[in-house]
Amino acid sequence: MGTDYAPVAKLLAVPARSAVMDALMGGKPLAAGELAQVAGVRASTISEHLSALVDGGLLTVVEAGRHRYYTLSDPAVAEALEALSHICPATPVRSLRQSSAQRSLRLARLCYDHVAGAVGVALLDSMRAADWLSADLTDNGAEFAVTELGAKQLDRLGVDVAACRRARRHFARPCLDWTERRMHLAGSLGAAMRDALERRDWLRHPKNGRGLRVTPEGRTGLNDTFGIDLDTLED
Repeated sequence: MGTDYAPVAKLLAVPARSAVMDALMGGKPLAAGELAQVAGVRASTISEHLSALVDGGLLTVVEAGRHRYYTLSDPAVAEALEALSHICPATPVRSLRQSSAQRSLRLARLCYDHVAGAVGVALLDSMRAADWLSADLTDNGAEFAVTELGAKQLDRLGVDVAACRRARRHFARPCLDWTERRMHLAGSLGAAMRDALERRDWLRHPKNGRGLRVTPEGRTGLNDTFGIDLDTLED
């Protein structure tokens, strides 16, 4: 039995819809008006695109009182989009501002709800080198197992490993990073890691976009805890 890629490919073939999906890779639910601005289309037009993406199973609607927000329907959609990025052309850079934004995304960004970019890859490399994680092969494919040492260290960071295991999604899955061409950590553990680093104010998520900013405290914390030298990653 083969896989029919055509329905999903048809949904993503429209530039406005592609822009919507990319915007929602930041993990933040967005309203139709916000997505219309991102996609560069009128409010009357965006509703048609959003309906198609919802009907196609790529987006879901979150109700908040009288307001409606859109988000990716499942973390697996984000993982698929990240993988698809490897064979898609990059958005053309036409200004200094866009160039700076691209560099920022390469350093640290959100891949839906976990850390990607050079920082995300370095975090996974450090956790594996320090024996916090070990390779594991489950019925659902390759995942990572948390070692006894890793569980203790993650607890100190504020990561509830047991809660991550109970989540109804992949626990600790490798995700191929589209800028670094190496793996970063996805799954419920990856999301909990991002949350812990944001609570410590090591990483900050700006109001708009996928980029993550490493704070001065984060530079020190990432170096002391994971041996990550931001100056080296920024070169």
